[in-house]
Amino acid sequence: MAVPETWAESHPPPVLLDLTRYWQLLDDPLLSAFVEAALAENLDLAQGAARVEQARAQLSFARAAYLPQVTGGGTARRDVGNFASDDLTFSLGADAAWEADLFGRIGANVAASRADLASVGYSLADLQRLITGQVALATISARATAVQLAIARDTLVNQDDNLQIARWRVQAGLVSSLDVEQARSQRAQTAATIPLLQSNLASTANAISTLIGEPPGRVLALLENIVVVPAPPETVGFAAPAEVLRRRPDVRSAEAALLADGARIDLARAQLLPLVQLGGTIGTSPANIGNLFDLVTGGLFASISQLLFDGGRTRAQIGSAEALAQGSLAAWQLTILDALEEVETAAFDLRTGRERVLIFEEALDAAENSAVLARSEYEAGLTDFRTLLTAENLLLSARNALVSAQAERASAFVRLTQALGGGWSPDADLMPNRNGANR
Repeated sequence: MAVPETWAESHPPPVLLDLTRYWQLLDDPLLSAFVEAALAENLDLAQGAARVEQARAQLSFARAAYLPQVTGGGTARRDVGNFASDDLTFSLGADAAWEADLFGRIGANVAASRADLASVGYSLADLQRLITGQVALATISARATAVQLAIARDTLVNQDDNLQIARWRVQAGLVSSLDVEQARSQRAQTAATIPLLQSNLASTANAISTLIGEPPGRVLALLENIVVVPAPPETVGFAAPAEVLRRRPDVRSAEAALLADGARIDLARAQLLPLVQLGGTIGTSPANIGNLFDLVTGGLFASISQLLFDGGRTRAQIGSAEALAQGSLAAWQLTILDALEEVETAAFDLRTGRERVLIFEEALDAAENSAVLARSEYEAGLTDFRTLLTAENLLLSARNALVSAQAERASAFVRLTQALGGGWSPDADLMPNRNGANR
């Protein structure tokens, strides 16, 4: 499949950062602690590890076909009846069978099992990549919600002051009660956002608890502390498309699945070729225990079988294997396209996210100055309450918008590093390579 040499939308700087543990670049100790806990305790990862062990056992089973199969047995006999002997007689025997893999049937099965193990191992690595991203994104969202909750509470205190000032001015006969009612309405609307933010924070915290494999409760208590939204590093360089695809475990898993299905085509075709088997037996004739090995007999034999007619069953199996491989080829190609799309989109989102943060920082500065001026003029009787309300509503919107933009910038960084294959190490001791499974 053709892969572009350069990125269409993105023009990244040279690679400077190691993205294996990219979450540490956000400089949020709690986020890093959550990710580390998920890597150790996540139950989806535990299920993935079990599937790897199952695939490894299947490979061992397939490789065992290269070796002979030996079975042993023994008998003990004593006759009964009027003329029977009272002596016990014994015999021992062993049978051996071995298939000569002249036409690659066993080899194809081993190759398919080896590729299955690689595919499952890379799938586990990809699951790790996705779960670390889920934990990071959820923590960023929770941080933003906690900051917005603090903003709402701080704004509510300020609006309580506005309401009190309006009441004093009404009592002094300087304004009508309209100012009081407007202040009450503004305060109530702000107060109504607090329970919603608390609910969102609890929901996100509970989701993080599930991801790190523990019951709800502790995470919410940790996230209620007021902190800033994590900020990503200023630059994130990444390699050419082909190199990025080599770092993506989902692409490598899809490639291994394609190889496995290709090997199954060879396995199906091998059923049309002769089957050669060698065998042998060895045993002792019945005797008493003292001379059990005085008479030993045995034999060797070889057999060859060839499929002549099965009504098209084997041909149908070959056609099914070929169709399955075609589907795996399409899945592999789609995985490549999805990976390229994710990188391009996330890189664009990160760039625009940085721009949005700068714009909202300027908007917040202007809104803060406007709110200070409006409050001073209202207290001095130089402007009406509606002007103050408008200025403070703009300030609240600017503060929340900046927090949202900061969260989106951090989330775009996480999505980009995920798309680049961050969150696992291709140079680590991959499960498909353990115990010589790839040899």
